[in-house]
Amino acid sequence: MQTNPTPPPYSSLVALGDSFTEGMSDLLPDGSYRGWADLLAARMAARSPGFRYANLAVRGKLIGQIVDEQVAVAAAMNPDVITLVGGLNDALRPKCDMGRVRGLLTEAVERLAPSCKQLVLMRSPGRRGPVLERFRPRMEELFACVDELAGQHGALVVDLYGAPSLADPRMWDVDRLHLTAEGHRRVAEAVWQTLGHAPEDAEWRTPMPPTVPPGWVTRRITDARFARQHLLPWIGRRLTGRSSGDGRTGAQFSAELGKPFWVTPADHTNPGPVTDWRRVGP
Repeated sequence: MQTNPTPPPYSSLVALGDSFTEGMSDLLPDGSYRGWADLLAARMAARSPGFRYANLAVRGKLIGQIVDEQVAVAAAMNPDVITLVGGLNDALRPKCDMGRVRGLLTEAVERLAPSCKQLVLMRSPGRRGPVLERFRPRMEELFACVDELAGQHGALVVDLYGAPSLADPRMWDVDRLHLTAEGHRRVAEAVWQTLGHAPEDAEWRTPMPPTVPPGWVTRRITDARFARQHLLPWIGRRLTGRSSGDGRTGAQFSAELGKPFWVTPADHTNPGPVTDWRRVGP
C-alpha cells in the first residue's frame, strides 16, 4: 500500500470507468447506486470545505468508450484527484485485442496525468471461481500495463486484485460481476489509504470469517437462478452488440459555460444526461 506521511489537502475528485466505479451493486433504498467512489468522496469532503466531486463512470463501458466519452471531460475539469479503472470489460469478452486495450489505456493515462495533481489507477478485484481462472492471463496482462504506466506517470496503484478479502464470493452480488456494499466499503478504504490517509480499517484486506458452505442442492439452485437472471441476459447483449450502459452518461455540459458541471451520475431509472449537482458534505 502506497501512503504519504502527510497527504495534501485535495479539494476535488473525478472518477472514470465502468460499473465498478459507477457503484453497482451497492444499492440504496431509492434504487440508486452508491459505491466506493461516493464513499471516498464523502470522506475527502469531510476534510476539505467546498469539495467537488464528479463520477463519470457508466456501466458496461469498454476502454475505448471511456477514452472517447470520459477522458476529455475529466481532463477539462482539472481536478486534484482522478481515478481511472477500465479495460476489464474488454478483457472479459470472448474475443479481445489486448494490444489495443493497452494502447487505449496508455492514451488515457497520458491525457489524464498532466491534468490533475494525482492520478489513481487500480488492479481490479477478481471473484474467486472459474471465470477468474479463465481470464486470469488477460487480467494480469492488463494489470502489468497499469503498473508500468503508473511508474512512468507518477500514478498511484491500488492493488485490489491481490487482496484476499475481495476474492471471497461473499463480497460479490448475486450477478457475480459486482461487489456488495461491504466490498465497495473496502475498496473506498483501500483508495483512502493509498492517497496517504491514516487507516480507518487497517484490516480491509483480511478475509471474512469462514462459514459452512451451502449444500449441493442449494448451489445448483443458485447457479440456475444466476444463469437465468444474469448470465443469459449478459450473453444476449454480447450477441446483439448492446450494452447495459447504452443511453447513459455521467456528465452534463453547459453550452453557455463551455465546460462540464460537477454532477451526479445519470439516473439509473431515466437514462440520459443528469440534471442535478452532486453535493458532498455540508
